[in-house]
Amino acid sequence: MQAGHLGLDVNRTKRKVILLSTMAVGAAVSLTGIINFMGLLVPHIIRLVMGVDNKHVIPASALLGALTLIIADMISRTLIAPIELPIGVITALIGAPVFLYILIRDKRKLSLN
Repeated sequence: MQAGHLGLDVNRTKRKVILLSTMAVGAAVSLTGIINFMGLLVPHIIRLVMGVDNKHVIPASALLGALTLIIADMISRTLIAPIELPIGVITALIGAPVFLYILIRDKRKLSLN
């Protein structure tokens, strides 16, 4: 509110921040791999479920991230045995819908403001 009164175009700045953040995440995922995408996504899932208190988010993120990758690895090894499916395919199938949900939800929040 105060930034708008000082002459800053708040909506334009929000769009720029979202665009630059999306580009940064895309670059990070392209460099480190799709498995690390889960490391970016799991804390957001935890925040949706448990709230924003880092006292709970950090340990729960570690546990859910490990559990998610173990389950994805089991699925990738057994789904089309004896051929091993890349684990990135499974993590993308898990992560993409959740990521889209978060984007749509945040876009609705931004349009309400």
